[in-house]
This record gives sequence, structure tokens and C-alpha cells, in this order.
Amino acid sequence: MLSPAGLRTNVFPEGIGAAGDLAGTGKAPPAGFIQLDIVQALHTVLIELGADLDDLLTEADLDPRLFNGGHRLVSFTDIGRLIALAVDRTRCPHLGLLVGQRTTLASLGLLGLLMRSSDTVGDALRALEAHLCVQNRGAAVGLGVYDDIAVLNYAPHQPEAEGAAHHAERGLAMIANVLRALCGSDWAPLEALLPRPAPRDRVSYGSFFRAPVRFGAETAALVFPTELLSQRIAGADPAMRQRVEDHIRRLEAAEPSSLTDKLREYLQTAVTRQRCKAERAARLRLISRRTLSRRLRAEGTSFRRLANEAQFRVAKKLLANTGMSVTQISAALDFSELAAFTHAFRRWAGMSPSAWRQAHRPATTRDQRHEEPRPRGRDIGCSSTFAPGPAPS
Repeated sequence: MLSPAGLRTNVFPEGIGAAGDLAGTGKAPPAGFIQLDIVQALHTVLIELGADLDDLLTEADLDPRLFNGGHRLVSFTDIGRLIALAVDRTRCPHLGLLVGQRTTLASLGLLGLLMRSSDTVGDALRALEAHLCVQNRGAAVGLGVYDDIAVLNYAPHQPEAEGAAHHAERGLAMIANVLRALCGSDWAPLEALLPRPAPRDRVSYGSFFRAPVRFGAETAALVFPTELLSQRIAGADPAMRQRVEDHIRRLEAAEPSSLTDKLREYLQTAVTRQRCKAERAARLRLISRRTLSRRLRAEGTSFRRLANEAQFRVAKKLLANTGMSVTQISAALDFSELAAFTHAFRRWAGMSPSAWRQAHRPATTRDQRHEEPRPRGRDIGCSSTFAPGPAPS
């Protein structure tokens, strides 16, 4: 929509209730939108970095009232574009990390209360996976278990969009904070994975995650021992959990998603875990493969089409934001051989993966270029010192 001044703005005026839903509406955020917490955290970080907020909002073509403290929703893609621009202007490659570290369990509202009331860490993470949509309709969380290793990943629905890698970084920092709130402040993963080029200064990432950080990964994820999932949560309240979960389901019912939308969310996290199968998706939906196909056909699509769409989006992200070879990307997306991936990508993009990478990489690697001093407007230097956020709650 357009504001009176002609600027594009995807901000809704409804208030956000203390319980985590939209005050007065009883709904979860609509598709593609995220609740205000990220805007408030971004505002605080940019103030600390000395950024000119008015200039940033004007350059990003966003409503100048965005940071005025009103209770609103904001487009996930608009915030991604703003974060990418802010990274460039502040020369702060770990801006997404700084924003994400300010998210606590309490700031997740109803979802945070549901997780806090769960019996085990595994129950809490499955609640996050199932109900992230009450806070964030621009990304999905996926939990995978592989023998003695668990992988929890955070995947924006549009991984090729501007700022998506910074969104993923922010989301992963949020999940780390949530796990520390559930497991103790000393908790650390075995490894953190980020789908972005390695910045020159990696100290901030190691300081926050307290674990090896692998850049240029196929997804944003935290890796930890499977045994953590069975760890009991101190103060778990089954009765409270049931009440909150019932309320969350009512919120979700008030802003329903089509089967197509739900599968898009699932595939965004499944496509790089080699679980992109119609049979598995049908089991998760508790329906038969035939029923799944029939319902998707009624919505004008098919599982194959949605899977191809997810593979194309992730392929573009990996080509643009990582140093993975085309062969590695083909394997990550579960293609039987490189030729099959190359053929599919040509069908999707009209060019080979290598040609697409050559054409698009310069426009999507700002975080590698911004660290080199250069004259352009009002740049603000970013201290490499990592500033701890508030204690998880």
C-alpha cells in the first residue's frame, strides 16, 4: 500500500496485545508479516550505532513513522531490505546478530509462554516449529533429528530476497537466546551454521554462540546433541501449556493458511534436509498422498511444483550468498547428479547456475564489500566489540 506521502509501507495499524496476539483482532499476523519486536530491537541497535534513522527509512522507501513506537505489524521483506541497507551504511556486518540477541523468551509473548510451560526442551522446540506463525509469518523453523545429533534451522520463506541472510542470522541468535532461557545461561550448541559469506571479523559470532561458526552453509541452523531434547524444563506447567496452546490454535484459526501456504513453509526448511518428499508431507498432515494431491490440485498447484519452487529459491540463495560449488549445492538439494540440477535450474531461470551466480553475486554480497573504506554519504563505523544483550528470560 502507499502512504499519503507516496512511500511504500506494509505496516498495519492494529495493536499488539500483551499476550502476543493483535489487540482487538484476536488474530495471528497475516502471511508475510512479523510482529513489532524486531522493529523495536532494530531501532535500539541503530541508535547505538549512531545511524541516521530518517535517512535510512527514506532510502529504503519505508514509512518514516516506522520507529515511532506505534503498535504495528511490518512486512518481513521490507525489514529485510532495511537491515541490508543498514548493514551497508553502518559497516556493521553482524547487525543481524545484534538485533537477534535482544530477543528473549518473554518477548515471544504467547509462544514464549507455551515454550516455558512445556515439559521438555524437545516439546518446547516442537511448539516453536508448529506455532511460529503467531509471531512471524515470514520464516519457518524446522527440527531434524539424526541419531545422536539434532539440527534446528531457521529459514525465511523468501531466501533469495534482499536481507534474507541477515534475517536468518537474527533468527538464529533469537533461537540461541531462547534455548539459554530454557536450558541455562551457559548453554551452547555444538556448532552454528550461517548461510552468508564469512565477514572479516568473526569474533562477535564466536563470542555470542560460544561454539564454532560455519559460514557459507546451506541453511541457518544450530547443531546440538539429541539428548538435549529430553531435558526437562524447570517450572513446566502442563495446565498452563494446554490453556496457551488452545488460545494459540484459536488465533491461528482466525488467520487460516491454505494447504499450499503450509506446505511452502514446510518445504522451506525441508528442502536442504533431504526430506522434500510428498509421502512425508502427507504423513505430517495426517492425510493420504492421494488426498494431499487432490487438495493441492483444488488450490491450483501440486507438490512437485511447490517442491521445485522451494528448490529454486534455496538454490538462488546458496549461489548468491555462499561459496558452495554448484556440485555441493546440487547435493544439498538432493539432486541425483549435477546434470539433473543444471537442467532443472536452466528450466527455472533460463540460464545455468554458474551464469546466474556470475550475474547476481555482485548485487548480493554487500556484507563482503562494506568493510572496505570508501567515500559515500554518511557512513558510520561499527565497533567490532560484541555488546551483550539482555539476559534471557
